[in-house]
Amino acid sequence: MMERPRSTLQILLTLLALQLCASNPIFYESFDEPFEKRWIVSVNEDYKGVWKHSKSEGHEDYGLLVSEKARKYGIVKQLDEPVDLKDGTIVLQYEARFQNGLECGGAYLKYLRPQEAGWAPKDFDSDSPYSIMFGPDKCGSTNKVHFILKHKNPKTEEYVEHHLKYPPSVPYDKLTHVYTAVIESNNDLRILIDGEEKQKANFLSGDDFEPAIVPPKTIPDPDDKKPEDWDEREKIPDPDARKPDDWDEDAPMEIEDADAVKPEGWLDDEPEEVDDPEASKPEDWDDEEDGEWEAPKIDNPKCATAPGCGEWRKPVKRNPAYKGKWHAPLIENPNYKGIWKPREIPNPNYFDLDKPEFEPIAAIGIEIWTMQDGILFDNILIVNDEKVADSYREKASKPKYELEKAKEKVQDTPAGLSSFQKKIFDVLYQVADVPLLKSYRAKIIDVIEKGEKQPNVTIGILVSIVVVFSTLIFRIIFGGKKAVHPPKATTTSSHTASAEKKEDEAGSSNVEREEDEKEKEDAGTAKPRRSRRET
Repeated sequence: MMERPRSTLQILLTLLALQLCASNPIFYESFDEPFEKRWIVSVNEDYKGVWKHSKSEGHEDYGLLVSEKARKYGIVKQLDEPVDLKDGTIVLQYEARFQNGLECGGAYLKYLRPQEAGWAPKDFDSDSPYSIMFGPDKCGSTNKVHFILKHKNPKTEEYVEHHLKYPPSVPYDKLTHVYTAVIESNNDLRILIDGEEKQKANFLSGDDFEPAIVPPKTIPDPDDKKPEDWDEREKIPDPDARKPDDWDEDAPMEIEDADAVKPEGWLDDEPEEVDDPEASKPEDWDDEEDGEWEAPKIDNPKCATAPGCGEWRKPVKRNPAYKGKWHAPLIENPNYKGIWKPREIPNPNYFDLDKPEFEPIAAIGIEIWTMQDGILFDNILIVNDEKVADSYREKASKPKYELEKAKEKVQDTPAGLSSFQKKIFDVLYQVADVPLLKSYRAKIIDVIEKGEKQPNVTIGILVSIVVVFSTLIFRIIFGGKKAVHPPKATTTSSHTASAEKKEDEAGSSNVEREEDEKEKEDAGTAKPRRSRRET
């Protein structure tokens, strides 16, 4: 029996139904109404921070407010049905505003996977397993918008945290911002802030997550050992070189300048310091107990107008005959085999994937520690259509941002940044997100933030950034990989590797800082001497 062809009206109704399904959010929380009946505050004693239903400053719109400083916070919303992430596009989006700034704290969400039997929302804590953690985090050198996927290894059946390797930095102001993570069916991930793409990655790429979700096919053999005769020295001292006969290793670096002449007017008989004529012996000074009193010393005023005082000595100069210790010159090592590394063997934990094994989202939790209050969460959204997410951002969040930006501009215009300077700083923040500058990003952000507080040093800030960037380029060009010279003798070993030399970044020494503080403390508490000559 043949099916009757569908009418045009039936087709249109079907398409309309599909469009309506796509346009309806899977989950949406506007916080227009008090949250207590929908969100459950953790009863764990560690979470003492108080959540409040509060208006965003300058708006009539409500949100979920972090109301106290230096507290841990925990709250969760269980979804009616778990959200499957395995098929199609899923968009995770929410709004956060740091009304008092963010110096040290987090404002990220945890998208919880289904919990074990017997778990209740009131038991939510840092150990509650999640599928995805997403959002801003800033403290010390940490300044990034996290995206962390907890993925189950099909070989070991253990859950592993996979961090987005190059996350964008956190917006530096006190305005409303929207954070969006788009998980696409082709395994791509896009991170957007205020609708602008900041980072794109692929879940199955070995370069985008740390550690990689798909492990490498091979690993270094842990049982392989370097041969005893393996020579890693690229250059060696020339064994045939001999020290020249006229090379004097004992010659001093500096010698007395025989041509020097004592300056005219030098006061040989005048001391550099004299007794202070205005000083007098204290009335309570006891010679028997305190010793003979001596007046404190001051600079000899006669020396101020003369080339110098006291015994004149010839100055020293660099010794033209100085050569230092002799070393044989370096030559190519004929036995050089390269930097050894163990052979590669098949990775017993390797597995292949067509798609990540995403765990469903069964609840949304906020579990943070922060030193700042005034963090406001709003418009939490899960949807399977990016256009719908854009629509929510445009209608619910963007008007607030634009109003705050306009107010900020009015407040900052008299003594703040000029429009030209703001453009410069906007570009500098984008520069700070360049992956090549990852190890310098915290320092760059710190310099930029200081520059915004002192607009008159904008040029200095630019120079500082250029210096950092130039240093990096210089290291890449001149301090990177060196060419490997193959050994002259033929070898069938699989161990030969190219020589790689890495520069160590020298950090500031905490020990030196502690010694400096100790010296200052000792100096501040030292007992005063009764005279300059007393020992």
